[in-house]
Amino acid sequence: MNEAPAAKDGISRRKLLVGGGVGIGLLVAWGLWPRRYAPNMRLADGEHLFGPWLKIAEDGKVIVAIPQSESGQGVYSALAQIVAGELGADWRSVAVQPVSASPIFANTLLARAWAPAFLPENISIDADIGPVASSINEIARRDMFIVTGGSSSIRQFERPCREAGAAARTLLCQAAAARWGIAWEQCRTDRGFVISGQRRLSFAELVVEASALAVPSPIPLNPSARNRLSGRDAPRLDLSAKVDGSVSFAGDVRLPDMLFASVRAGPAGDTRLLSANEKAALKMRGVLQVVKTDNWVAAVASNWWAANNALDAMAPVFRTKGRMANSTAIMQSLSNAIAKGPGFRATKFGDIDVAMAPETGTRIFKADYTVGAAVHAPIETRSATADFRDGRLQLWLATQAPQAARIVAAKAIGINVDDVVHHPVMAGGSFDRNFDNSIAAQVAVIAKAVGRPVQLTWSRPEDFVRNHVRSPALGRLSAAMNADGAVTGVTVRVAAASSMRELANRIDGQSTDEARKSASGQYDVLALEGAQIPYVIPNITIDHFPVSMPMPTGPWRGLANSYNCFFVEGFIDELAHKAGVEPLSFRMQMLAGQTRLARCLTGVATMAGWDGGVSGSGRGIACHSMRGSHIAIIVTARNSATGVRVDRIHAMADCGRLINPDLARQQIEGGIVFGLAQALGSATDFESGLPTARRLRDIDLPKLADVPEITVKLARNDEAPGGVSELGVPAVAPAIANAIFSAAGIRLRELPLLSRGL
Repeated sequence: MNEAPAAKDGISRRKLLVGGGVGIGLLVAWGLWPRRYAPNMRLADGEHLFGPWLKIAEDGKVIVAIPQSESGQGVYSALAQIVAGELGADWRSVAVQPVSASPIFANTLLARAWAPAFLPENISIDADIGPVASSINEIARRDMFIVTGGSSSIRQFERPCREAGAAARTLLCQAAAARWGIAWEQCRTDRGFVISGQRRLSFAELVVEASALAVPSPIPLNPSARNRLSGRDAPRLDLSAKVDGSVSFAGDVRLPDMLFASVRAGPAGDTRLLSANEKAALKMRGVLQVVKTDNWVAAVASNWWAANNALDAMAPVFRTKGRMANSTAIMQSLSNAIAKGPGFRATKFGDIDVAMAPETGTRIFKADYTVGAAVHAPIETRSATADFRDGRLQLWLATQAPQAARIVAAKAIGINVDDVVHHPVMAGGSFDRNFDNSIAAQVAVIAKAVGRPVQLTWSRPEDFVRNHVRSPALGRLSAAMNADGAVTGVTVRVAAASSMRELANRIDGQSTDEARKSASGQYDVLALEGAQIPYVIPNITIDHFPVSMPMPTGPWRGLANSYNCFFVEGFIDELAHKAGVEPLSFRMQMLAGQTRLARCLTGVATMAGWDGGVSGSGRGIACHSMRGSHIAIIVTARNSATGVRVDRIHAMADCGRLINPDLARQQIEGGIVFGLAQALGSATDFESGLPTARRLRDIDLPKLADVPEITVKLARNDEAPGGVSELGVPAVAPAIANAIFSAAGIRLRELPLLSRGL
């Protein structure tokens, strides 16, 4: 693979963005780098390469390259299904191979969506069109922006996957046509065979000849993206390995002569290790070495249990300078941010000052909604394995940003990033937890110090202490309603950390604390995702009030949609009640031009037998649009002696053209359960710089008995595929809160619900 050379003259992406005028200057500068990148799939004996996405073996097996991190969302199956469907392969012969970072697999769609987080806050761009979009795409390739997130995998890679399958199909047809003495256009593929009339040859018989041919340009795609595979239910490729235990997660890696490590660090911020009783640790059976840095201490042993217990024996002491995280102070800082500013206006329609002016018949309504810091809490804590020898680091790690992991690992031990080889492994959940690559730096330092392969696994308390939490947030909403009950103006003010700028800094190679400090106080338009009101209201303003948090924050499943939907849909329900209109009708009368979302609302109302959410019914409704998809949810819930009890959830979703309907349903159902967890738990307070939650039992996650009956219906159409994996999350919490209001007349405006013991 040809990679861009290091910028010896100080050229960086950020300098190019600013100095190049975010446009033409960039396009000129691209001449400094090579433009061709070779495929990086590994070939075994009898396998033949068909471009960067695909190889076919002489026994007919089809292996699809997967550049995205599989963490349960089904990306292995979905991308392979697109390639195999366009190729005409037999699904039973399809396998996948995770591949390391390459510019070929840059996630340019996500780069454009997240560009505002990387740019200085005084630069406003439309990142979807024109030379700016081209520049950002090129930056993503040059910097190997290989990122899994934002429900972007299908939206980004459907076209390249189709082209990969089509190219291989064409070459196989050409090889068969040469044998038969006919034009290749007379051939077609189906279930692993090239067919023309009564003649048929298997892929296995043609692969050697086909792989030697040149790919035509343009690549002839099938007329429709729908085919025998794509658009239909198909068994997940990772399912059998998960069932029989043969799949390898990060903690399953085993290397010859490998050791095990556990690590402990202090509170987030400017923290230094003062002391640790190394002698006590080294006296323990199985403990071989202690590795210390200025910020953390690790015990290395023949087994992880011994290493983790050694940390208790060492009783490390840390000192933290400056402000330390405290929940009461954090909530006060959110309120102060909105009260004192400055705020940054992202959206302005009409004249909100006129709409809010006190006039006869105009009523003003206000409400504050808050959410606590949410932890990711995947089943698998952060784990990584490293082997450093001969100046080269081998790294086994589940990560959503592999190039960033290579960079931080290389920086930690003073080697070139090209000397870090990342081996992708499957993740046991993530929910955006795996954007945190600090463990890559730690395991690199430990492996270099011990001179043997080492596997580092964070304990659950360490994972919670190090968590880049979903930012606590405050939504202050105001609305003007005229005498007819029509909403004439809405203001949405959101106080939250600039989490996506913080993430961008980490992806740029900054440490966790450096990234947090650099993002402090900066406007982050992505903190307002989901606050864009879908309803036709003539006067709207939406503002972000950045708040400097004393602990690291980062994306969480659904990003800012997870809290902004709670703000908006809860407040809309309040306005419906003030207007004396049942909540569904109130929404529908303001949804002009939102046909797909409106169909989701009417569809879920029919599914659930919506009764209008009348007093005492315990039924609540909410809807949301994100990533090109739409969803409406109706919840039946009540306030029981043990807290909120959700009895049933109905959902109607429109995700455009579906690659695998069953996989989409799984993801939406999983997202709904995640949204239930957000409504009832998932949060932690902070005291003295540390989270109060240290175990899974501390965050009140729903147990199996708490999960209600969930019914999901998917709209079928030929719209472009939208995001799926996060879609189920945002609307659940407001729907539950709205249901509790209809059941008991209690308006809950804080997540987790009943967090104040109401």
